[in-house]
Amino acid sequence: MPKPKVLLDPHPRQRDWLFAPGEWQRLTDLAEIVWGQDEPISAESFAAVAPQLSAVVTCGWRFGSLDALPNLRAILEVGGSHPSPQLLDYTVSFQRNIRVLSCAPAFGPVVAEMALGLAIAAGRGIVEGDGLMRQGEERYSRAGNQKAFTLYGKRVGFVGFGGLARSLQPLLAPFGCEILAYDPWLPAAFLQRQGVTPTDLDNLLATCRVIFVLAVPSAENRGLIDRRRLELIQPDAAFLLISRAHLVDFDALVELVNQGRFRAAIDVYPDEPVPADHPVRRSRNTILSSHRAGHVPEDFQAIGRMVVDDLEAILHGLPPTQMQSAQPEIVGRLR
Repeated sequence: MPKPKVLLDPHPRQRDWLFAPGEWQRLTDLAEIVWGQDEPISAESFAAVAPQLSAVVTCGWRFGSLDALPNLRAILEVGGSHPSPQLLDYTVSFQRNIRVLSCAPAFGPVVAEMALGLAIAAGRGIVEGDGLMRQGEERYSRAGNQKAFTLYGKRVGFVGFGGLARSLQPLLAPFGCEILAYDPWLPAAFLQRQGVTPTDLDNLLATCRVIFVLAVPSAENRGLIDRRRLELIQPDAAFLLISRAHLVDFDALVELVNQGRFRAAIDVYPDEPVPADHPVRRSRNTILSSHRAGHVPEDFQAIGRMVVDDLEAILHGLPPTQMQSAQPEIVGRLR
């Protein structure tokens, strides 16, 4: 019996990033791999194989109408989010029971680890202290810790309680933090059962010492944390922009941290690469990271394992268990 055909077109990801030798062997034992190169497949080559494909492994969706893929059973996205609804017709995918899966869960643990590190660095002034030491302007012992604080026992706010927040929550457990969460897509009773306190966004910003922005970007939350809300943040608080700059009035954020209103750590920006003359590069009271919270080598290997696990399940008539399935109620609201 011939193997099902799977298009592997992960550009700009690379095949070797995703699949360790053992996982590649599992994949090729499971299916006939079409293309499997680091450059995008041409339109002509895709058209020639599309009617035979059972699954597509890709980064984004660039293959047009699903009508060209009559035997498609799954789309496995390795970029970190579900394909844009402007590019992929989800109505058709749901009608035809095509699984649309995102590798987003793979990023949760490594992003959470980085978020915790940035929070500790912001509270303890680690980056600032390193700079002062190199300039010969260090302040020793108590004198160098006048503005420092620890995470222990602090009130922490999560803006969004999806995969990133749920990966970060157990990392904070040893610190005994009280965690407040704002997520309009989740019922308050569910949040309470997860061990966090549901609250409105204004209260979270005004009362939390450490604030993590962890929500996925949607059509509804662009600029959600605007200047008025940023001005609610306590002067001695740390604001950590982890998921997407889409959620914040970024210009106001930079202006307020430069005024010393609060401290910040930023991993994501409105435009990447950040322009050389962007004011954020000269921002004070801020730790800057170049979108490095995810995308470590182990992370990509985890994505490959998830792809093979779920592809194996789907091709054997079973539900996927590792990747995140697109939901009709949510996908149309995503950016």
